[in-house]
This record gives sequence, structure tokens and C-alpha cells, in this order.
Amino acid sequence: MYNKIQLVTYVDRLSGDLKGLKELSEGGLSGLFGGVHLLPFFTPIDGADAGFDPVDHTEVDARLGSWADVRRLGVRFELVADLIVNHISSDSPQFKLFSKDGTASRFAGMFLTFDRVFTAGAREEDLLQIYRPRPGLPFTNVTLKCGEKHLLWTTFTPQQIDIDVQHPEGQAYLETILDHFQEAGIRMIRLDAVGYAIKKAGTSCFMIPETFQFIADLTALAHVRGMEVLVEIHSHYAQQVQIAKQVDCVYDFALPPLVLHSLFSRDATALRHWLTVRPQNCVTVLDTHDGIGVIDVGAGPGGEAGLLSPAEIDRLVETIHSRSNGESRMATGAAANNLDLYQVNCTFFDALGRRENEYLIARALQFFVSGIPQVYYVGLFAGTNDMDLLARSRVGRDINRHFCTPAEIHASLDKPVVRRLMDLMRLRNSHTAFAGEAQIEMPNARRLSIMWKQAEHWATLDVDLHEMRALVTYSNPGAGDIAARWDSQVGAAALEVAR
Repeated sequence: MYNKIQLVTYVDRLSGDLKGLKELSEGGLSGLFGGVHLLPFFTPIDGADAGFDPVDHTEVDARLGSWADVRRLGVRFELVADLIVNHISSDSPQFKLFSKDGTASRFAGMFLTFDRVFTAGAREEDLLQIYRPRPGLPFTNVTLKCGEKHLLWTTFTPQQIDIDVQHPEGQAYLETILDHFQEAGIRMIRLDAVGYAIKKAGTSCFMIPETFQFIADLTALAHVRGMEVLVEIHSHYAQQVQIAKQVDCVYDFALPPLVLHSLFSRDATALRHWLTVRPQNCVTVLDTHDGIGVIDVGAGPGGEAGLLSPAEIDRLVETIHSRSNGESRMATGAAANNLDLYQVNCTFFDALGRRENEYLIARALQFFVSGIPQVYYVGLFAGTNDMDLLARSRVGRDINRHFCTPAEIHASLDKPVVRRLMDLMRLRNSHTAFAGEAQIEMPNARRLSIMWKQAEHWATLDVDLHEMRALVTYSNPGAGDIAARWDSQVGAAALEVAR
């Protein structure tokens, strides 16, 4: 993939449809992105989990356009698409046939039931060992249309039926999706919820050795089709380091909470430590369609130390709640549906209390650490919490899944904080130094410097948490020894020549 910033967005919530996204990306957003991660655009986009419960994973929702529209967008941008590995909608044709014919259906083996995993039954300790990101056990009691009763495995919601990815029908299903992606010009697949894909009695059923082997096998199938693989896993950081060795990219989900912790505490020690041990083949994010993760910096399942202590995580979460005036608390945990035990639902801008300077410092850090940066469409516009949508849907994540209007986009592009962010994004995409190597220096807990260098080209980020300022200086080809700079502080010139 290009070493350029990627946009990550729901098509309908940003631009209405695929044609509108292409026009916007070539218009007001020109020069900002080298790639686009299209969040689920399959039929339907408005199911139980905002597209992550596909009825037909091989069909573009007609309200967005067609595969031809996807291909046209892919001519200009490298495209990333979600391969939803773990589950399929209860409204899918495959599940409907299973419901109609029961165990006689050709698709009966595609869906996981309790007794398919626990063939000899399960004890209390077996069930309590299962890892799940939400309260309760991952099973739904279902009576099929044919009259059969089954305890189906449903990791996330009752509408999202888990697939047996090791069954021939499950394997064929995934390969069919890969074939459609290849034909559409998708360059990278994101393996959604892949950590839960393999279930085995007597284990946590999350990121077990068989899961790693499944990821390796699926990655090989993608590579044969010319696609790279991005793995999405929220877990202890050591697992991210491990899985990064066998795939093309992993998310750096530890970065967002560590950046917030650094800004809140004015101490970059924990962030500096992470930058020395993290994988280099990362996709970096600050905000996504999900919440701000805390499990990624917490202790491991066996008590392994995390990147932050429990007390530091508590302070981090409470500071987000405080700076967002309690809005994040209303969207997180038991306060809203679509529960996730390890995430705080809030826009990144609101998590910082809408402090523009700190927001720009956070983005500068994201763009200067190694990896391919992704910017979420809400964060691109320094978006704020959508409390109206949250009130209507009662889905916690909707606080950060705003439906943009053309007028809102136009107004946002004129906001000073957005203009300054776009200046920095264009620099990150175009400067030759970012094709080189980075060196990190930290003279004390409140200062952090990252310098990129490629031949005579260089770009340096200096963050001072005491003054709460980020200064970017960089070589200015064609201008001799004169360098240019970008300053995070509100009131400073966005881009200027430093004499």
C-alpha cells in the first residue's frame, strides 16, 4: 500500500453514495488521501450493526451504487474493504435455508452451534473461560422454521450468526468474497473480528494457536489474489506484536489511549516506551467507527503488565468523561446498547474537550510515528459527539457515526483547525522524508522528538507537553537551506517559512 494517509469512512454517512464519495475526494478533499477504507458497503448498510452483519457480503448495497462504482473509485485510490470473517446475518440466504431445512440443509455445517464445539458437553468452568467483549455468554436459543431448536453461537448480537470457518461451506463462503474483492480492485482486506473466528472446547476461543494458523492460511489466499491483509484485534499489546509477524499490517490500537494519556498527564513516558516495542507494519489511528480502546493498553489475561497501570487507565477514562461533559459516559458501557467492555464511545475531538491545539498535537504524533495513517471521516472535520443520533438509536457507537450533510462538510472545511490539519496531511503525503527512517528522542518526560530522514530530505516533529505545542520543521526542496514549519498552537501561522 502507498505510504500515504487513508480515509476511513461509511459511504452513506459521509457522501451519500459511491459516486458522491469520488466527487468529494477529487474536490474538497483533494490531496489528503492515497487510499480509502470503505466501511461495510454490502447489503444492507443499516442492519443490526451498521453493515457489519451482512446479508449478502458479495453485493453492494444498491443505495450506494455498484461494484462498477467501487472499481472506478479504485482507479484513483487504493481501496481497503472489510472481510467480516466471524459471522453473517440471520437474514442471509444461507441461514434462511438452514432455518428452512435444518440439519438436512447443505448450509447446516456453516453455522456454529453449542454442541458442534462442546461435543461432550461443557462444565461451568468451560463456559466461564470463553472470552467475549460483551456481558453474558455468546449463545442464542433459536427455534428454526423447520422446528429444530439450536443453541447458536453469536459472539456479538443475536442477528450475527457465527460461521464455522473450518467447514467446507464456511471456507467456500470466504473465498467467494475474496474473489469479488479481487475483481473489484480491492488492494487490502481488513479481517474484522478474526480473533473470535476459531472456537475450541477448553480454551478462551479468542486468539488461540489455531486462530493464528487460520489467519496465516487466509492471508495466503489473499496474497494469491494480489491483496494485502490488515488484522483487527483488540487485545494485550504482546498479541499485536506477535500477529504482526505473519500479516502485512496490524492496527496500532494502543496509540490513541497513549496519546490521550500523554496529553492529559503531560508525560510521554508510556508513549515513548510503546514506540520502542511496537510493530513497524502498523496502520495508525486515533479514532475509528468503534470506540477508543483501553484493553489495548491494559493488562493481559494472565496478569501481564499493560502499557498503562489500572489507575492510569481509570484516570484516562474519567478525564475523557469529564472533558466531554459527560457525553461519553452516556454512550459507554451499560449506558447504551451495542456494549463493549473495553471501549469508550466518544469523538476524539470531544475526548480532548474540543481543545484545537491538543487535537493538532495528537494528529501530528499520529502522522509521525511509523505506519500508514488512517483518518476517520468524523475526525477529519474535528467532529463532535452526535447526541441526537445517540438518543434516537441508543447505540453507543453512534455518538461518533454522524450523518454528514453537504452543508456541514462545506462549513467544516473552512474551520481553522480543519484547514491546519489538512495542511499537515498534505505534508505527510508529499514529503520525501517519510519514505526514509525515523529516529525518536526524548530528553525528558515532557518532550518528544521524531525525525524522519531520506537522503537530504528531512522532517522533524518536536512536541513540548509543558508548553503544549507541536512544531513541525522540514526541508524545503528548491529553497536552499531555508526550512518550512507547521505549528500546532492556535493563532500561529499554519504553514510558514522559518528563517
